[in-house]
Amino acid sequence: MTADKDIAGMLAGDETEALARLHARLAEQAASEGVLDIAYRTHDTPVGRLLLAATEAGVLRVAYEREEHERVLANLADTVSPRILRAPGRLDRLATELDEYFTGKRTGFDVPLDLRLSKGFRREVLSHLADIGYGETASYAGIAAAAGSPRAVRAAGSACATNPIPVVLPCHRVVRSDGSLSGYVGGVEAKRKLLELEAA
Repeated sequence: MTADKDIAGMLAGDETEALARLHARLAEQAASEGVLDIAYRTHDTPVGRLLLAATEAGVLRVAYEREEHERVLANLADTVSPRILRAPGRLDRLATELDEYFTGKRTGFDVPLDLRLSKGFRREVLSHLADIGYGETASYAGIAAAAGSPRAVRAAGSACATNPIPVVLPCHRVVRSDGSLSGYVGGVEAKRKLLELEAA
């Protein structure tokens, strides 16, 4: 009986490996034929499992588990393209950079970005987030001013709250004028962890 279970386990393992190889081959073929618009994968980090998604242009989305990964993928299918496939290879560079960031070996990200999910003033705010240095913070008022609209503090907060590429575009470095932490797409605890990591 035990031998039968061992054989069944080996067969199941072989089948899993075969399916993984088939999936990788299909993803590679889809990319080479230009029918893979959005590749995605998940990646475990100290702030939870992140969903990573990218187009050929660059990183499109980083999502926390609390955003519900399935819902995020469905939204990308509706707003960008339904041609989405789990194709980790396109996101290997981002995964490596995230690992380096979380182990303190990296202070900024070099991956190309696809910012099509943000428009107008929100996009302008996002373009200034990388100007906030590692280990530093800025106020919502400061980021609104940097984006050219000093009175648009609420809109700057909204832009940070809807940042489609958190961690990579460091909206966690934007805090209230008194230095206190406010809402964050990954939760206030994730924001605190990121700031503590950068302060270490």
